[in-house]
Amino acid sequence: MHIRTLTGGFAAAMVVSLSLTGGQATAAPAGADAPAAARVLTYDASGSAEFRSAVDRGAAIWNESVDAVELRPAATGQRANIRVVADNGWPRALTTSLGNGTVYMGRQAVDQGYNTVRISAHELGHILGLPDRKPGPCSSLMSGSSAGTACTNPYPNAAEKSEVEGNFGGALIGTAPAVRTGVVVD
Repeated sequence: MHIRTLTGGFAAAMVVSLSLTGGQATAAPAGADAPAAARVLTYDASGSAEFRSAVDRGAAIWNESVDAVELRPAATGQRANIRVVADNGWPRALTTSLGNGTVYMGRQAVDQGYNTVRISAHELGHILGLPDRKPGPCSSLMSGSSAGTACTNPYPNAAEKSEVEGNFGGALIGTAPAVRTGVVVD
């Protein structure tokens, strides 16, 4: 079995098995054991003001938590899948399609005592296709503000991770989950 890494903007692994059949080398079809490449989504946090480190940490948490999607900062001048901006309202996400939209890091929730990294990871969760799950416990990232200001957990639980994995690389390859588009106010 040989593994070859493809480069040029995309990181993917292709597994090729060769067997000799009748004196000819033939490639065996890639099986279910072949690792799937993560879908790369870029984000532009240049408008996130004082929340820049929280946004970067929220993206890193998702990268640590799931394999099917990877969030990366957009290169200068590159059009990003996700735009992140700071404003004085309540945090919210405006999704345009799965993996695309705008996250608003609202100062109103921060002023009330909510954790900025949790806010960032939660709002990015909406862009990744997750709905709010309110009311909910602190262990549920998508419970959002219903977990209270004492909750600082920025990590998705097992069900939330599984849902994102399914959205971006699950068993139904080639089909996209139904994603609500529009503003999700938390």
